[in-house]
Amino acid sequence: MLDHPEDIHPLFNGAPQSTEFRKLRKRLVRQTREAIEQYGMIEPGGKWLVCMSGGKDSYTLLAILHELQWRGLLPVELVACNLDQGQPNFPATVLPAFLEKMGVKHRIEYQDTYSIVMDKIPAGRTFCALCSRLRRGHLYRIAREEGCTAVVLGHHRDDILETFFMNLFHGGRLATMPPKLVNEEGDLFLYRPLAHVAEVDCEKFSTAMNYPIIPCDLCGSQDGLQRQQVKSILDGWEANSPGRRQVMFRALMNARPSHLLDPNLFDFAGLTRDK
Repeated sequence: MLDHPEDIHPLFNGAPQSTEFRKLRKRLVRQTREAIEQYGMIEPGGKWLVCMSGGKDSYTLLAILHELQWRGLLPVELVACNLDQGQPNFPATVLPAFLEKMGVKHRIEYQDTYSIVMDKIPAGRTFCALCSRLRRGHLYRIAREEGCTAVVLGHHRDDILETFFMNLFHGGRLATMPPKLVNEEGDLFLYRPLAHVAEVDCEKFSTAMNYPIIPCDLCGSQDGLQRQQVKSILDGWEANSPGRRQVMFRALMNARPSHLLDPNLFDFAGLTRDK
């Protein structure tokens, strides 16, 4: 990927020229392209609403999708979207200014879901679940208004693993964030193209590119969450056995219903032995 002024998307202007960064960028592009192809995310006439929170993951998502589009490997239309949910001290001008500067087609929407959540959730309780549902509803609405076929989120490999263990430890089920699903109304896809990408690579990439990161704890509801506890467990496992996260992620892609216990997935009662 040798960049020249006439052959580079503005999102990559000023990219470091080090061998390490080039390898990182190449890996991100390859892993994102693999997920898009493996889970069948491209459809004729596709238009994607790329959700931007201003965090490291959403900046990485936006840049890599535009890299693929720029290289002719992603034949869909992209529209970036930020939903300002009214959190105190949210820097509302950061993303609009950045997207304008980068020449990225975008939509900025203000919906004060923060006040609704604060009113509905008792003090001391986690309000991420309600906040997420309200946000998702507005994003689906915006996608329809923009004529999009899919809502695209920046969840990465580690998010998917953490959700799996949260469901395992607290929900009593084997489930996680799928790379691709259809919403309940059946009119929109939801994609996670960074499904194969490690969080640490998103961190390295966005830091190297010096993107204007917006902190994710503006609502004050992050400390002590179940997800943070699970993340700490996974960090410990990874420290003791490097590469364990990737092994566990591969296991999610290699499920064997006959070796689990769900009779709805495998007909245990109908098993017969050879006579």
